[in-house]
Amino acid sequence: MRWENLTVESGGHSRAADAALFGADAVVSRTFDTPEFRGITFHEVRARSIINRVPGVSRMPFEWTVNPYRGCSHACVYCFARKTHTYLDLDSGLDFDSQIVVKVNAPELLRSQLGSRRWQGEHIAMGTNVDCYQRAEGRYRLMPGILSALRDHANPFSILTKGTLILRDLDLLVQSAQVTDIGISVSVGFIDTELWRTVEPGTPAPERRLDVVRTLAEHGIGCGVLMAPVIPFLSDRPAQLRATVRAIAAAGATSVTPLVLHLRPGAREWFMAWLGQNHPYLVRRYERLYADGAYAPKWYQRRITRQVHELAQEYGIGPTRAGMPRRIRPPEAPEPTVSEPTQLTLI
Repeated sequence: MRWENLTVESGGHSRAADAALFGADAVVSRTFDTPEFRGITFHEVRARSIINRVPGVSRMPFEWTVNPYRGCSHACVYCFARKTHTYLDLDSGLDFDSQIVVKVNAPELLRSQLGSRRWQGEHIAMGTNVDCYQRAEGRYRLMPGILSALRDHANPFSILTKGTLILRDLDLLVQSAQVTDIGISVSVGFIDTELWRTVEPGTPAPERRLDVVRTLAEHGIGCGVLMAPVIPFLSDRPAQLRATVRAIAAAGATSVTPLVLHLRPGAREWFMAWLGQNHPYLVRRYERLYADGAYAPKWYQRRITRQVHELAQEYGIGPTRAGMPRRIRPPEAPEPTVSEPTQLTLI
């Protein structure tokens, strides 16, 4: 397994970068015999850097990310990040779901990098590659240290998650919002429980994710919903879109932003294999719809976006940009009571 760019000691500077392999002492691999972690191997590494620059060709509306994990036990069959596991000589299918890289030094490394003179305090996005609140976070507890570092440096950030574990760090989120701009989004592409069980088997149910939106709203934190992915021919019927937007609005979301399924290499092969097993009658339709690449045709994307935005307007919510900050507004101070006229001064 390749570990370059993930460990402090590379041990391979004299070799070509793509050939650098690390000894067993550079990585600690663990398994835990508990129901939630059965079948999963965790590879604990010490990262050299934790703030990553997004490639310039990316469509993402942010420049910097923090990802304390690689691989994801959510096991979403469509996950676009699957190909990143092949860089470690792991496959983009079962290995991505069950071989999780844990950057155990992420909190202290982030605090150090945020304190560097070279860091200019730019917005940092989290949960954009794999979920920072996947099940592993319940054991490794990296996010409290990460959020504390961001709070202490008043550094703006956003989080996208399918995990309910984010509520464990509610106090840190509230504290952060008092000193900087934060953005929280929860991903809920559909509310069909039968579809959820097969396509997102390791995630909390959609209803539980909407409970997260509701709880954050009750604590004064505006939370948007990324309605992603909208899966062609499986979750895109008008009645399905309406039911999903209605549930999102009822949870108190500040916005809903639809995103149609895209199938990048790595994810495409795994998703199409799943589709052939579960919905073989759709395989040819997908081959035609995605014949030109990873993204559905523009006409299809526009149709879904228009339908969701119309429904959102009907239910009183609107679209937003991914990563858009949602800051808690401090309570307005009551106006002072003046018993007699006062003279304003410049001092």
